[in-house]
Amino acid sequence: MIGLWDTTGNEVVKALAAERRSAGGVASGMALTLIVVVDEKRVREAEAAATIAAAAHPCRLLVVVRSDVERDHNRLDAEIVVGGRLGPCEAVVTRMYGRLALHAESVVMPLLVPDVPVVTWWHDEPPEEIATDFLGVVADRRITDAAQAADPIEALRQRARDYAPGDTDLAWTRITPWRTLVAGAFDTTQAEVTEATVLAPRTDPTAALMCGWLGSRLGIEPRWEHVDGQPRMREVRLRCANGDELTLAREDSTATFRRTGQADRSLPLVRRPLGDELAEELRRLDADQIYAEALGAAAGISGLDDRPAQRVHVWKDPSTARRAEAGVTAHATTNDAS
Repeated sequence: MIGLWDTTGNEVVKALAAERRSAGGVASGMALTLIVVVDEKRVREAEAAATIAAAAHPCRLLVVVRSDVERDHNRLDAEIVVGGRLGPCEAVVTRMYGRLALHAESVVMPLLVPDVPVVTWWHDEPPEEIATDFLGVVADRRITDAAQAADPIEALRQRARDYAPGDTDLAWTRITPWRTLVAGAFDTTQAEVTEATVLAPRTDPTAALMCGWLGSRLGIEPRWEHVDGQPRMREVRLRCANGDELTLAREDSTATFRRTGQADRSLPLVRRPLGDELAEELRRLDADQIYAEALGAAAGISGLDDRPAQRVHVWKDPSTARRAEAGVTAHATTNDAS
């Protein structure tokens, strides 16, 4: 590992090249560049997930930690790890302070692997509009996680309003096992589904996307029954036109599948590590049309997949926005007082 403190982007590029030479070509066969935007307190968690994903998808890992954008002095610290504790990848962990943090692309762009796709993953709340973050605009795929937001359901609606082909969310990835089991239930029947019910907490984004997926695939309006006291989606019920009822109910790490006229079956439904979820999303680097349809149905917005895939960067200074907001608040307070 190489540590560079109060350095420059040029020095980081040169140090990475030197470390690659000394490591003996670890970088051959890079499948992609993975940019991870994360808060300082969650860097280790993001690194652990990226290490698992890199085992399946050799990549250059660029971790971007932005801090204290309003400080007077700009500073860049970096750690470079090639073929070490982060697995079969080249990793550069950058910590940016001051106004430099608002221009992370100036450090990241020279570090991208030439001629391979770029994926950006926000392991915290992403920008409200991804076009305001150049690290999202430069990416072929953009991975968010609505579960990180204070209001996960509103976060999904915002992702729909801001959607461009290439976007995805880990809430969608988490229902892959559910979707697999539900779809598998229809391998031996052609019965039409007339009703669908999802039992889950009212703040569960996976339930919102499950309802969206069922609605977009089956052409019905699923019912979401809120179940308080449960950490995540618990049950999916389907009623068919021929009178059959199908139920998939989670019980710890298994699911019980019930169907009219058949014996109950126990099926695996394990909650996967974050790294496995990330690795799944890295398997495809094109737009996910099924996700777009499910997200659109969940948010009540149609035609998401018809939007242009190319994003155009829109510069917004968050510190200026905060000052403007504070000024509006102060003005409103003064008016109320008068």
